[in-house]
Amino acid sequence: MSGHNKWSKIKQKKGSNDAARAKIFTKIGRELAVAVRDGGSADPAANSKLRDCIAKAKANNVPNENIERIIKKAAGGDSSASYEAITYEGYGPNGVAVIVETLTDNRNRTAADVRHFFDKFGGNLGTPGCVSFMFEKKGVLLIDREDLEKTEDEVMEDSLLSGAADFEAEEEVFTVYTEPSEFSTVRDAMAGLGYEFASAEVEMVPNTYTVIDDETASEKMQRLLDALDDNDDVQNVWHNREE
Repeated sequence: MSGHNKWSKIKQKKGSNDAARAKIFTKIGRELAVAVRDGGSADPAANSKLRDCIAKAKANNVPNENIERIIKKAAGGDSSASYEAITYEGYGPNGVAVIVETLTDNRNRTAADVRHFFDKFGGNLGTPGCVSFMFEKKGVLLIDREDLEKTEDEVMEDSLLSGAADFEAEEEVFTVYTEPSEFSTVRDAMAGLGYEFASAEVEMVPNTYTVIDDETASEKMQRLLDALDDNDDVQNVWHNREE
């Protein structure tokens, strides 16, 4: 059900207002800057992390001129590349497992904010490793079925021949899974076949999902996710809530 959960989020982003899209662009811009720093190069051909971030940016409709400007600025030693990556784990309402990935220039501020959100919306922040064992890191490529001229069998064959580990077909989307180490290779191979991706990144995919039947708990869970997504330091939020 990972594809379904992810596709729900993508459709929400597509309907976002200008302010929300600007926030998404800012967060991806931060990832691009850090990718330049960590990869030691502003050339995506020599920096696989940067190449992956560029693919993610394009899937989120970040304009090419924005991408180029961010990379050039980071290559010039801009201070935005001083952010550090910190991951938090915890439980939302009804025991939903939550992983929060951040890039921050102030770990005390970020830790306080994340803890506050968990406490405020009926969850609790846990210790490192408390929920990550419930997830598996995978490359995930989402392909919108709308206007796609190829059949399900053709897409599955193309993905497996490109090196994918698994393939899943749902009503609105095809999901292609890869080993993290093979993600870039599979993505580039399928792009070479003409595929465009609604989403393309390495994700934390749940092994099992938790259903929230109580309406109040469900509302608190959504408010927790919204608060985390709205925080400038939070880059990704992974959870095992069934949607």
